[in-house]
Amino acid sequence: MKRFVGFLVLGLLAVLPALPAQAQSAQSAQSTHRYVADRQTKIDVMGEWAHPDDDTSFIGPCGVWHQQYGVKCGVIMVTRGEGGGNAAGTELGPDLGLRRENEDRVAHYRSGTVDIFNLDRIDFFYNQSAPLTQYFWDEQETLRRVTRVIRETQPEVYIGFTPTQAAGHGNHQQAGRLIWEGVLAAADPNMFPEQLKGPHALSTWQVKKVFSGGSTAGTGGTTTAANCTTGFTPSGVDTVAGVWTGYNSPYTWPAGNSQGQTAGTPKIWQQVSDEGRAAYPTQSRVMYKGVSTPACPRFGMTESFVPFQPNSSTQAGRDDAILFGATKPDPGGLPLGTLEYLTFSRFYNVAGEPFQATLHLRGKLAKGNVQLTVPAGWTTDGPKPVRGGSSADVTFTVTPAADATAGQNAKISALYSTKRATGYTENVVRIVSAAEGRFQRWGNWQEYDEWLQNTAPQADRLGRSPAIQSMGIGQTIDVPVVVHNWSAEQQTGAVSLDLPSNLRVDADNKPYDVAPGADVTVTFKLTNTDTSLPAQQNVAIPIRTSYGDGTTGSETLTLTLVPTTVIPQATPVVDGKAEAGEYPGLTLDLGRIWQGASGCTGVDDCGVSATGEGSTAKVSWSDDALYFFVHIRDDYQSYAVTPAECVGHWQADSVEILLDPRGTASQDLKDTANTFKLGIFPFSQSGGPCWERDADNHQGYSSGSLDTGNAPGVQVASTAQWVGSNETTVPHAYANGGYDLEVKIPLADLPAAVDPSRLGLNITPYDNDDTSAPGTTTLRHIDMSTRLGWSALGSVQSDPYRWGLATLPGYTPPADRPTTPAPPDVSNPNLNGALSPQTIAQSVRNGVPISGRVPTDDLKIRSAALRGNAVQLVTSSKGTGTARAFLTSGEIGAIPVWTTSCTSDPAPDYGFTPCAITDGATPPWSPDMSGHLVKQASQKVTRGVQHWTIPLTAAQRLQLKDHGHLLVSYETTKNEVQAFDIRIA
Repeated sequence: MKRFVGFLVLGLLAVLPALPAQAQSAQSAQSTHRYVADRQTKIDVMGEWAHPDDDTSFIGPCGVWHQQYGVKCGVIMVTRGEGGGNAAGTELGPDLGLRRENEDRVAHYRSGTVDIFNLDRIDFFYNQSAPLTQYFWDEQETLRRVTRVIRETQPEVYIGFTPTQAAGHGNHQQAGRLIWEGVLAAADPNMFPEQLKGPHALSTWQVKKVFSGGSTAGTGGTTTAANCTTGFTPSGVDTVAGVWTGYNSPYTWPAGNSQGQTAGTPKIWQQVSDEGRAAYPTQSRVMYKGVSTPACPRFGMTESFVPFQPNSSTQAGRDDAILFGATKPDPGGLPLGTLEYLTFSRFYNVAGEPFQATLHLRGKLAKGNVQLTVPAGWTTDGPKPVRGGSSADVTFTVTPAADATAGQNAKISALYSTKRATGYTENVVRIVSAAEGRFQRWGNWQEYDEWLQNTAPQADRLGRSPAIQSMGIGQTIDVPVVVHNWSAEQQTGAVSLDLPSNLRVDADNKPYDVAPGADVTVTFKLTNTDTSLPAQQNVAIPIRTSYGDGTTGSETLTLTLVPTTVIPQATPVVDGKAEAGEYPGLTLDLGRIWQGASGCTGVDDCGVSATGEGSTAKVSWSDDALYFFVHIRDDYQSYAVTPAECVGHWQADSVEILLDPRGTASQDLKDTANTFKLGIFPFSQSGGPCWERDADNHQGYSSGSLDTGNAPGVQVASTAQWVGSNETTVPHAYANGGYDLEVKIPLADLPAAVDPSRLGLNITPYDNDDTSAPGTTTLRHIDMSTRLGWSALGSVQSDPYRWGLATLPGYTPPADRPTTPAPPDVSNPNLNGALSPQTIAQSVRNGVPISGRVPTDDLKIRSAALRGNAVQLVTSSKGTGTARAFLTSGEIGAIPVWTTSCTSDPAPDYGFTPCAITDGATPPWSPDMSGHLVKQASQKVTRGVQHWTIPLTAAQRLQLKDHGHLLVSYETTKNEVQAFDIRIA
């Protein structure tokens, strides 16, 4: 079948494996059509992540699974990372997305993972908010695309990020959520039913195993031999599967390699993995030049619908254990395709109160019985019989022990036994206090708990949100505690807080009385007694709830203490000097390090000096503007940026000023999208300073010829003078041991009117020193920064609730200035997959529509030929849209990202091994994908037949002799897509 004449090729079979309970209705909702992916389309193990380089833990395992067991891996990549900086070139936005897509393909292709499904969602600044990510990603459309890719490729095993807030980056959290939501949606005929009918009809699909957020902690196992999880005992309740990366790969060491390895001997898969892990030069990665030792990457299982082996079984130690019941028959002997899984009448349970557990079985079932295993002291009825047939649901009553420990998950397992086979499965419940007092969640934490409750209760096993709050030093806040009664009886008791010495509360304890299933809230007034910021800004406050006969449950509130200041009125002149009377307010200490402490060198670096003088700031206001005088201690002048590099301030010496005008950005679920953040480079290759807005309400260039008009009226004076060279062979010391900045920021530039009683404020210097590569003398535009701040906590750049708080006595904003920020503008759009030759070629090869979008077959390419110095196309269409043609030469699936002097490093391994210390530079990428993009053109398509000519020069025609291809993408006016790949000779 010729895939270039269409691109959605469906394999059809008469039946689909039996589905779990939530998906069984699919069989009655659909016609007799059953879609089954062919081998070009089928994925065995799918990973899903947010950005290129999030997925590097997948490289080694997939290489082993592919080589040893014939498993095919794939990756769903939600964005291409267009929103970040570029440490290797000048590409930004869609151009950067094209380059980063290639880096990701390069990282993976040697492991056999050539199917990377980019969803074309916008990448934007670092944040810790899943709701903000949903806002930018168009949550439902993204889930629709994930669901289509799952239904098209029919993966058996799914691996990726945790959906919890432990994932950090909000994009990572949302990518983790998409795993849980996508698995549910793909199996549910009521989700995106349009995908299940029509000429391109798919079928619902049940993923068999999920590894998203599971714990891999434990003891035992090995890294020195195959079947490396043998003897491993998890410390938690998740079953863990591992794979040894010490197997020899098909890739060999080239002659003359810098590592001194014998030419022609095989690289182990961990070596291939580590080389791939580094293949992201735009992300500040450098060429891997080490020698790897074997490892045992492990994955914690969080959901399974098929029988598997517990870690107590020797079979669970095998390197293919993750595949049991999914792509390989489980060693227990049940036929491949058998479904077996446990559900519970409720997840949160109280000691001594019974609940129901049901084992679900689907497939060709033999007569047998089911036995549950429960924790010590718990009871259950059983064993219970299974009559055989195609379906069975066996329900048990389980009663936790009267002294079952609250606040932890408990494992329940089921063993289905027949005359010839057994099938094992397990699941967990959580024991909670009869009366549970939790700090009242707000912002992202409240939203996450609501997601668990309303969308993916299966993910409750991963834990609810942590208790988080902040307050300014010397201030008083409310601490509301919500007491929920999980039991079947009325509960009474009291709530108390355990406080450190710098905090006091209005009452030692407060009583509650709550009915079964109900909530009641008790509120404390908490006051901080500090007069200066303590060395430890995070304070742990246990919240204790007593109930019943004196039993006490607890959770711990993490309270962040943030600095406070009063900004006085004055009239500064922006000249780089702090004259008398210009800054009468307090001096702010900027010398605290919140990231990268190991990068400091000597006693005159990273905000301090031998005399004790540190980095500081002063702030004043005048008229409708803020003025800042910032004094920075620094012993080494970093790389000097060009005007085009005056973004991504963390990649060179810089200072960022962060302002939350209402002091409520975190409460509003927008994080820094409701703020103003100005990144200032104290010097540049143009001589003076430059500045930009990043990760805020309107990011982009803010100075010079590239100014986007997002910070009008900002003035910057800097005492820093560039030494005139990015070569380390010249002195790079700052005159006077650092530099001063004076900055004016009109308050009209902020996204909303300032609340003069609660302005969120932080100032964060970034210190980069000698960033030259080993063996070279040229500084690089690369992130090797030490990060300091007034409020200095990890990831504080993304957390407005952890910035300092300022008041502006006497200031009143203009009456017509809005108090609600405008919708955020991230400036750089994402790459449309229809503009990526690599994505188009993949779509043709595996039959999955570009970006997981809706397919069409409207366009036909009647002929395509190279005649003279032009490519001539004849097309016909049943509708209207846009066709884009890309003429490529050579192999475009993975274009090398490094240069190397090795001459015997054969394809497809070429480019990963150094043979000289200077190897590892990045070849030019733009504007032609390192020479692989020969010509591109576009054509408006109308109904009927059209003739299309793409002129070529003689050199371009000659270039097409090297594996020349014509790649065509087509987008209809309804946003449907189609792809073609035609060999041009």
